[in-house]
Amino acid sequence: MWESLLKLFRVPDLKRRIIFTISMLVVFRVGAHIPVPGIDPKALANVFSQGGILGFLDMFAGGALSNFSVLALGVMPYINASIIIQLLTSVIPQLEELARSGEEGRNKIAQYTRWGAILLAIVQAFGITVWMENLGVVAVTGWGYRITVILTLAAGSMFLMWLGELVSDFGIGNGISLIIFGGIVARLVPQFVRTASLIRVGEINPFLFAITLIVAVFIIAFVVEFQEAQRKIPVQYAKRVVGRRVYGGQSTHIPIRIIQGGVIPIIFASSILLFPATLAQFFQGSGFMKSIADALSPDSALYIFLYGALIIFFTYFYTAVTFNPMELAENMKKYGGFVPGIRPGKPTVEYIDRCLSRITLWGSLVLVFIAVVPNALERLTKVTTFYFGGTAILIMVGVAIETVSQLEAQLLMRHYEGFLKK
Repeated sequence: MWESLLKLFRVPDLKRRIIFTISMLVVFRVGAHIPVPGIDPKALANVFSQGGILGFLDMFAGGALSNFSVLALGVMPYINASIIIQLLTSVIPQLEELARSGEEGRNKIAQYTRWGAILLAIVQAFGITVWMENLGVVAVTGWGYRITVILTLAAGSMFLMWLGELVSDFGIGNGISLIIFGGIVARLVPQFVRTASLIRVGEINPFLFAITLIVAVFIIAFVVEFQEAQRKIPVQYAKRVVGRRVYGGQSTHIPIRIIQGGVIPIIFASSILLFPATLAQFFQGSGFMKSIADALSPDSALYIFLYGALIIFFTYFYTAVTFNPMELAENMKKYGGFVPGIRPGKPTVEYIDRCLSRITLWGSLVLVFIAVVPNALERLTKVTTFYFGGTAILIMVGVAIETVSQLEAQLLMRHYEGFLKK
């Protein structure tokens, strides 16, 4: 294993990409500790010690929100803008045509996403600024200060978006996912230290904490197993004689992953739920908005139900966007391929679509199970200081597997033996 890891640094291009990725993550972590001016640190620590949705938002910001740093918004505006653009692409014909028009069309859609992210960042920055004022965290008031903070937070979010795109282009893995991954991992060490100190003073039962860790390990193994699980549709290619050569005749398969969307549905579902919950927190001076904020708390039954429903929806939605049975069936027919026992054309499309729908249902239920079980375990064991919920597990494991797979592909492409176990 160590020899295989060392091979990564023997290839100049890979070494450069890995060092660049790590450097950008270091820049992100440094920025997460640069606070916005005019903040009362004691009042801020008091607010975040209460937990609730603030702690959940802080997980996606990688601790930047609890510091009220220049990167407090994180990459959530960009993720929300991506969700909105993808939904509009399936509804607006012009956007759908752009998505199918090749590299130029995709670049235009990416530009629309960036503009949408800027707009959402300004709106969310305004909301967070007003929210912090209402909570007594801000020591300075007035519109001059508000505009300064709004521009600072929006610029910080755009900087992170740019950082993520740089990592995707010149580093290893998906930059936005790696930024979220780095933020979650960075919070684990202080959480471990805090939990250990509470165990020493007797506020947390060591036995219950040990059970939590064991279950977390089993859930990680469960996630890894299902992230790699596939449904293989057999495909047979007919023999073709071209001149004196015979082509085709081999058997292969179409791999359909159980969790086709990977970590994307969990991030999308969390983003959608965090947006109205955050807005409700901004205006919870009224009784109605306070009831909405309480109902959408991450510990509430309504939140868990909506969370599960959105995970199922986005699993199907993302699978439908990224996997086209009709296009796949046409390509098979074009090259003389067919599924044994299924006629080419429309019957093949229906068969693949049926298999995809069934496997996606099980994949979405697996995602819901992984997302809900840690929350239920947290309620039973009362171990609330060590946040290791289903969302964090799915993001960390999904991003880790995706990044390792990309490293494996880069090694094999350069004729090195990979380090994944065959």
